[in-house]
Amino acid sequence: MRDATPSPVLPLPLYAIGLGSNRRHVLHGDPRQVLMAALSALESEDIEPIDASPIIASAPIGPSRRRYANAVALVASPLSPPEMLDRLQAIESTFGRRTGQRWSARTLDLDILLWSGGTWADATLTIPHPAMTERRFVLDPLTTIAPNWRHPVTARTIRQLATQITRSKPVDQSASSL
Repeated sequence: MRDATPSPVLPLPLYAIGLGSNRRHVLHGDPRQVLMAALSALESEDIEPIDASPIIASAPIGPSRRRYANAVALVASPLSPPEMLDRLQAIESTFGRRTGQRWSARTLDLDILLWSGGTWADATLTIPHPAMTERRFVLDPLTTIAPNWRHPVTARTIRQLATQITRSKPVDQSASSL
């Protein structure tokens, strides 16, 4: 006779997804509207949006001169990290993303920042995102929706990382006396 006790339902893995845009889209409009449309495009039968940060404006990194609209979405999904990356790249393609120059102007950029499974590294994907701890345009929005999520490498919370990056750096007095 089988045990009638139901098996526990495990929660779906969570992903923190970074969203960025600094180009208009012919259908969706300005970068803020692109991010709103991208948030809607994330929802599917195997990706469940949980929360999204406010959209912020940020200065570009690299050669682009256009300001970015940035946000972070928290989603639940049974997809593996490579499957999630494939899905995000497919969404980027539908928004007209072209590969090419790093940090150039783009209609939509989607990055996996964190995964509740911890770390992941292969030839095409590294989780946590290697540069996230250095970027206010990632940490500030992420702090609004997941302040207590611990970075799996540093073991610091997102709130701690955001505070660390915004804190004034001491001036090296020895360099100024040269």
